[in-house]
Amino acid sequence: MRPDDWHLTDDVDSFLDRAADFLHSRPALHTLPLTVTEALRTRGADAYGTDAPIFGRLERAGEVHATLFHTPPRRLNLTPLTPEEADSLAAHLAGLGRPLPGVIADHDTATAFAEAWQRHAGATAMLHERERLYRLHTLTPPEPLPQGRGRVVGEQDREQLMLWYREFVAAIGGSASVDASSWADTRIAHGRVTFWETPDGTPVSMAGVTPMVAGQIRVAPVYTPAHLRGHGYGGAATAEVSRAALAAGATEVVLFADLANPTSNGLYERIGYRPVTDFALYNF
Repeated sequence: MRPDDWHLTDDVDSFLDRAADFLHSRPALHTLPLTVTEALRTRGADAYGTDAPIFGRLERAGEVHATLFHTPPRRLNLTPLTPEEADSLAAHLAGLGRPLPGVIADHDTATAFAEAWQRHAGATAMLHERERLYRLHTLTPPEPLPQGRGRVVGEQDREQLMLWYREFVAAIGGSASVDASSWADTRIAHGRVTFWETPDGTPVSMAGVTPMVAGQIRVAPVYTPAHLRGHGYGGAATAEVSRAALAAGATEVVLFADLANPTSNGLYERIGYRPVTDFALYNF
């Protein structure tokens, strides 16, 4: 692969002009680039931070074969590449002197790129997490459902939503992509988080969704405070937002689960989610 087969830009609209059809061709597998580029397109280039994002597409004979995006300071995201393509891309990016904190992609691509980045950039690659991408087949709500109901969050829930966002980020060992207030305000404005609440109106779990792009909606995040787990609240909230996504017209409803957490993986499979592929997250 020649380095000039990759076309890099910091303009999301010009990227999508060429790459949209490719991304739309497999909306479940491409959920991350679809939702991230939609956020950048609608909310501006600083939606994920002050540093300019970069987008790339691998073209051959006028057709897009793969894409990348990087929204600093987060990991580089790649769609599937062969080991040879991953090696050539790593050499190209290393030659540009672009710092990368890590990579996320399907397992084989991420591993190939991480090994290539070690060779070309002299960095140490460490596997941070393995995740499984699931797609909803037939929704089967938990039986019995815990007492209570799902309710879309409103302005009155802002403080609770901010608190749970901060707790969720801490629980997964991540770093917040935006401050908690901005995160909460965006989701309240668009009705993108649902609380499961007990009959007395106490919120006990939350499940969020991304905007629908190319017919797909991703469920994220799902969070239940540690002292409230084991009662089925997370499953009820996930089933509720999954049902709402289907009702909104989504043809693909997807989510990621940490493979180190068999409880959540088992839960998602019980309510109708089936594996698509495994992803790997590396830190450099």
